[in-house]
Formats: sequence, structure tokens, C-alpha cells
Amino acid sequence: MRLLFVADLHYSLKQFDWLLGQAADFDATVIGGDLLDLSSALDADVQIAIVEKYFALLRQKTRLVVSSGNHDGDSRNAADESVAEWLRQSRGERFYVDGDSFELEDTRITVCPWWDGSVSRAELEQQLERESAQVRGRWLWVHHAPPQGSKTCWTGRKFVGDEFLRAWIGRFQPDMVLSGHIHNSPFYEDGSWIDRVGRAWVFNPGRQIGPQPASIIIDLGAMTAEWSSQEGCSIQDLRIANS
Repeated sequence: MRLLFVADLHYSLKQFDWLLGQAADFDATVIGGDLLDLSSALDADVQIAIVEKYFALLRQKTRLVVSSGNHDGDSRNAADESVAEWLRQSRGERFYVDGDSFELEDTRITVCPWWDGSVSRAELEQQLERESAQVRGRWLWVHHAPPQGSKTCWTGRKFVGDEFLRAWIGRFQPDMVLSGHIHNSPFYEDGSWIDRVGRAWVFNPGRQIGPQPASIIIDLGAMTAEWSSQEGCSIQDLRIANS
């Protein structure tokens, strides 16, 4: 079983086009948040309409898994926290979004929404607690921000990961966490596209400019992960722990 993972496309339509060209070769395509670009002059509703058209095309080729990021909110919850309601409303057959979990062979995949405050954070923690009782084999999370202290959250100056995610990894013991958010971590000497937090492998493909996004192919049969970017390729055997 092979997964194609990207994150932080930020409304780069050429990168969405590249994803369309690759998706059929994988059992699932995973996008780890920040599909939209809040800094764009283009209205968010227009961006959403176009991205939803890409969703429809991608779903025709493979399973699609999408988590929200901090750029994707279009609504506010009762606590005035940002939520990506448009993404939740887009879910459908072979399309899994914030709050969803599903089985893919022997792997349970849980899609975590971006949390913007104490209420949405508590909702995510409750989701993980419920899902922990359903896990029978491997458990994989899609969560936009990487965990605190991991090489996948190194900005070049400091670690800026999610301290709560770090604690949840320790508590619930997932096998893999697919993140993004910190664009340059894989490109710094002290950062990385892959790291180990407890028993979990954590990933961050990074963001690059151009028609092809930085990407990670996770082969759960061979238990390998391969990162591809403008800097080249790197392969990790997931059957061994980091030293």
C-alpha cells in the first residue's frame, strides 16, 4: 500500500495539477493542510471553489485524505475559533476530511482538524481518545502542525511545533504522523523531513516554489518513506529507528 503525501500547497494550481498527474499511482493521496493562501489577493471563496473542483478530479483517481491548516478556515465556532467548514462539507465517497477516520488495509487513518483555541483543541483530543479504542493495527494521523521538539518543526532558529500534539503522541501512541506547516524544516541542516518521536515516525515534506511540490511517498508494504524535492531524494527504512 502506497501513500502520496504533500502539504502547504497554498493555492499553487500547478502543484495541484502535478498531484492530479500522480494520484492514480497510489492507494491514497494525502494533503496535510494549507490548501488555501490567506495572503493572496484572490478571495478565499474563489480559492475554495477552484480547490473543490480539484477534489472532485482527485477522487476519481484514488482515495483522497485532506486535513485543514491555519490558512483554511472560513468559519468561526461558538468560541470564535477558526474552522474549515467548507472542507467538512466537501467530504464524500473516497474523500476523508477533518474529524474522519477510516481503515485502509491494516492501517487506521485519522484526519485531525486544525485547532485554533481551547475548544477546538479539546474536540481534537476527544476525537483521538475515541479513535484509540478502534485501532487494531497500524495507526496514522494527518495533523497540519508537527510536534514540538521534532526536527520536522525546525525553522532555522527554533523549534515551533505543537506541544499538545507531542503530548498526544506520548499518550495515544500512533505509528506515524503526517504534518506540514513549517515550510523550510527539511531544507535546514538541523531540520529534517522525517524524525522519530517516541515510537512514531513523523513527517514534513516542506514547501517549495514551482510546478512540483515537495512530496513523500510512504510504502507501507515495503515500510519505506521517500522524500523528493528540488534538493533531490532521500529514502528511509521505517523498520529501523533513528539513532
